[in-house]
Amino acid sequence: MMMMMKMLLGCSSLCLLLLLSCLSEPAHSLPLRLSSCSVNVHTAELWKYHSTIRSDVIAGDSEIAVKILDKSLIKDVQEGQMCCFVRLLMRFYVERVFGNYASSQPQHQRSSSALANSFITIRKDIHKCHCHCAEDTQRKIDSVHAEFIKLQINEAAQKAMGELDVVLGWLDGLGQKTGDSS
Repeated sequence: MMMMMKMLLGCSSLCLLLLLSCLSEPAHSLPLRLSSCSVNVHTAELWKYHSTIRSDVIAGDSEIAVKILDKSLIKDVQEGQMCCFVRLLMRFYVERVFGNYASSQPQHQRSSSALANSFITIRKDIHKCHCHCAEDTQRKIDSVHAEFIKLQINEAAQKAMGELDVVLGWLDGLGQKTGDSS
C-alpha cells in the first residue's frame, strides 16, 4: 500500500511539473543582428524585471528635469554602429548604473540583479563580435556619461534605472527590425 502511494505521489508530481511547463511562457528571445554578428536578447524577461522596479525608480527620481539617456540619441545611431553602441551602453549600465542603484525592497533588489546579469550576458556576447566604434558613437556614449556625472551617484543610478524603458524599447525595435530582415 505504501509503495502504491509513493508511485501515485511521484506520478502526480510529474504530471504537475509537466502541466506547469506547458503553462509557463517561453523566454522570448530576439536575435539582434549587429553588423556581421548576432546576439540573442530576452526582451520579455528584461521588461518583466524592469516593470517590477519601474514605479519605485520613477518615484525616487528627484531630478525630473535631467535626462541621462535621450531617445533622440539612441534613434540617431548609424546602422553600422549598432553593435558598438549596444556594447558601450551595456558597459555603461553594468559598470556605472547597476552597482550604484540601491533599493530597500528585496523584490526590487532581485529584479535589478537579474537585469544586471542579463546586461552582463549581452555585453559578453557582443564582446565576441569585435565591433568597430566610430568617433560619433563614442561621443554619444560620452554625452551619456557626462549627464550621469552631473548628479550624485545614487541619484544618477536611480535616474538611469528609470530610463531603462528607453533602452528596452530601442532593443525591442532593433530586434524586430533585424528579425524582419531575415
